[in-house]
Amino acid sequence: MTAKADRRSNWTLAALAAPCLPLAGLGLPLVVYLPEYYSNQLGLSLASVGAAFGAVRLLDMAFDPYIGGVMDRTRSRFGRFKLWFAISAPILMLASYMLFMAKPGVSSLYLWLWLLVVYAGVSIAGLSQLAWAAVLSPQYDQRSRIYGWWQAGNVVGMILVLTLPALLPLLGFKGHGSGVQAMGWFIVILMPITVALALWKVPEPQVVSEVKKSGFREYLALFKRPSVVRILVADLLIGTGPAITGALFFFFFGRVKGFSHAEASLLLLIYFIGGLVGAPLWTWLSYKISKHKALAVSGIVYAGLTMCSLMIPQGGMLPAAVLMFMIGVPYAAGAFLLRAMMADIGDEERLASGVDRTGLLYAILSGTVKIGSAAAIFITFPLLQLMGFDPKGQGVDTGLQGLAVLFAAVPAGMSIVASFIVWGFPLTAERHAEIRAGLAARDMKEPGLADAAPEMGSEPLLTKEVNVAVRPAE
Repeated sequence: MTAKADRRSNWTLAALAAPCLPLAGLGLPLVVYLPEYYSNQLGLSLASVGAAFGAVRLLDMAFDPYIGGVMDRTRSRFGRFKLWFAISAPILMLASYMLFMAKPGVSSLYLWLWLLVVYAGVSIAGLSQLAWAAVLSPQYDQRSRIYGWWQAGNVVGMILVLTLPALLPLLGFKGHGSGVQAMGWFIVILMPITVALALWKVPEPQVVSEVKKSGFREYLALFKRPSVVRILVADLLIGTGPAITGALFFFFFGRVKGFSHAEASLLLLIYFIGGLVGAPLWTWLSYKISKHKALAVSGIVYAGLTMCSLMIPQGGMLPAAVLMFMIGVPYAAGAFLLRAMMADIGDEERLASGVDRTGLLYAILSGTVKIGSAAAIFITFPLLQLMGFDPKGQGVDTGLQGLAVLFAAVPAGMSIVASFIVWGFPLTAERHAEIRAGLAARDMKEPGLADAAPEMGSEPLLTKEVNVAVRPAE
């Protein structure tokens, strides 16, 4: 199969990215809106909110290797990853409704319960969608393109959900609570529509192979691979920095820089518009200098621009808007380039072990995202409370200097360290081509593969797909 045949059409990738609209519409409020909403509007303390969001994220990490292993063992006519993606939709719809429609006076137990359910759904949806994307093409550069579409879908989803609070007053709905509830309805309504579109239009190359054990032991064994460890540490650093920025965004711009909640929401929207512009830019650069070097460049740029946020003048909307757009451009690179790199590691692992570990590899990445998101709230919120910061203390400057350091300097430092880590990443385009050649040679020797779809990463002799009506673009 030629590289041209491996190129999926833009329509196919747009359908794959469509569920990112409600998924990102859920993920952003879970980090940015809901912690602040449950503490400011629903009456729970900063410490209890931080404990719930942080601890549930950590508990959910134990679920990832389990469900990733189950996905690796799944074989069905409906598909391996498509089946689990379909299962995630009703779980997420129910949990989103309960979290976003909560009323004042809810207990910490209520928050814990529905966070556990929603994060289980997010795990299933995230792992299955990322692994599904990994098998769409074995080509090094095409994976950058596939995950670039995935990232663009996430950014568009975040942009759409951020516009809701601004649009509601025009429709006669006022108050912060109405905005949060509108985000919930955005998720509940779009989830079944977009998931159905992806299941209908996007194929899934089937894996025909012996089903082998895939669980916690195999999950831990992947940490012995140096490329996995390097990606893991880089993803932890790259993901935690923006998560901290997001968790503290409204506190920083409201209390340190003197912006209203509506103005801060607009700045966050502009930030993600920058991310939408940045996705194709970093995809292009990855073609020119490789994925890992493009990622390293983006990290240095992100660090420098984030530190500049400390120099935004009080209430200076124009310089703040320009800077937030510029920070958003490099923000886009980390998420999709790291996931494209992990797809290449999947090929490396299969060549070395003979076993497809796609689900477990993305479970590892999911775990780092959860650690970062947990740390962003679990550590920073209690730290703010220790520094004397009061989220309702208008006019009180206690803790504001510490807030500024946590918002800008800590994420910038993490980004610089991550850039140094990924610069020398050994799995280059040339090395990946050697791996693919090795997989192709081995698959041709193994009986039965000439009449069956290969595992992800080989040069297929014949590709059978779930949803055979949709073929790669010519």
